[in-house]
Amino acid sequence: MKRLFYSILAASGLLVGACTEDQPISINAEHLHQSVEQVTEIMIHDIFSPPVASRIFAYPNITAYEIMAKNTGNYPSLYQQIGHLPEIPVSTDPEVNAELAALIAHMEISKSLIFSEERMESFQDSLYHVWSGMNEGEFAASKAYAEEVIGVIRPWINSDNYKETRTMPKFTVNSEDPSRWQPTPPAYMDGIEPHWMKIRPLVIESADQFKPVPPPAFSMEKDSDFYKELMEVYETGNRITDDNSEEVAIAQFWDCNPYVSVTRGHLMFATKKITPGAHWIGICKIASRESELDFAATLQAYTKTSIAIFDGFISCWDEKYRSNLIRPETLINQHIDENWKPILQTPPFPEYTSGHSVVSGAAAKTLTSIFGENFAFADDTEIPYGLPVRSFNSFNEAAEEAAISRMYGGIHYRAAIEVGIKQGRELGDFVVNRLNMKKEQPLAQNQ
Repeated sequence: MKRLFYSILAASGLLVGACTEDQPISINAEHLHQSVEQVTEIMIHDIFSPPVASRIFAYPNITAYEIMAKNTGNYPSLYQQIGHLPEIPVSTDPEVNAELAALIAHMEISKSLIFSEERMESFQDSLYHVWSGMNEGEFAASKAYAEEVIGVIRPWINSDNYKETRTMPKFTVNSEDPSRWQPTPPAYMDGIEPHWMKIRPLVIESADQFKPVPPPAFSMEKDSDFYKELMEVYETGNRITDDNSEEVAIAQFWDCNPYVSVTRGHLMFATKKITPGAHWIGICKIASRESELDFAATLQAYTKTSIAIFDGFISCWDEKYRSNLIRPETLINQHIDENWKPILQTPPFPEYTSGHSVVSGAAAKTLTSIFGENFAFADDTEIPYGLPVRSFNSFNEAAEEAAISRMYGGIHYRAAIEVGIKQGRELGDFVVNRLNMKKEQPLAQNQ
């Protein structure tokens, strides 16, 4: 925490010993990156599911973006673009720093959506102490305005049906139908978020707007398309047993499963990992830093990307619990090889379509609309989890690799991957075309 605190101060030129009263408070993109990183670390600690994590990213970004858009005039507001989003008030106080207020709102909304609030409070307090010492009036006015906006936004967040889904019934496993999903080893967890399709979407019109074609008809006949896809998973897993193979490296890099269970003797515990949406938020951070975007442009990139990811999970989970398809691991163990294990641990929800494929397709389309078709980048998102950097020539190339990683990992059939990335790309295109978030061009000055 202390290292993080001083890195923020150094990036801002706000070293404590140099503070003087009534010094203007300068906010830059690094403040926002650090806030997003802090939230990501807390989500990993709290073990949020991938769909819920997407919600924790989206709402703080939208709130902060609206403050920036409404009070600077440089970017279009999302009011009336997201039809149910309330209009926030515009500040009339000349002491309000809009970027500071946006950052405060981002941290406050984030804190309200996680479990370990004290971790966020510690991060906030270190910054608030410095800012109030620099210019108490500017900080107090900006914080008061942020709280006013939060008062408008919070009821909207709370009305998205999330709280209602917390008390809805668990998913019922249909053990009589051999095509239906069954809990998978080693933890045999219940299906997570079976009601996520009931969450209110942001830009798409309904959970089933991008309903994909059905998966291949279930059949254990050896000449059926379904059985051929099952055997492809089995044979791929047997072929890439070398831990040093490129396919294994790809599978591990894109694992992003916060529910991996480890058994030691009679003890079972979960290892903590990033979610797939958080991985793409990390890619957004890399691209924003590489492009040297300012605070407002960085916030726009995070907001647009997190909206696509949020709606992508709603779309994907709608299909998962409709088709309710059994995972390859279950069928291979039942009918082909009882000792076979996938390279990756199978996550606890139905198979079709692939969540990684849908979310990666949507995020890649959104990031491409911001940074361009051929934006090359080195992805270091997985370094904290012991994995090396991987390099890509474009976001779409990264999305293709993320999708096929699920085949290499032994947890998805090919149809879920190919149809899933198509589903995500179509949804991503819809978000990009529906939302106007382009920076306004300044008027030319008279010569």
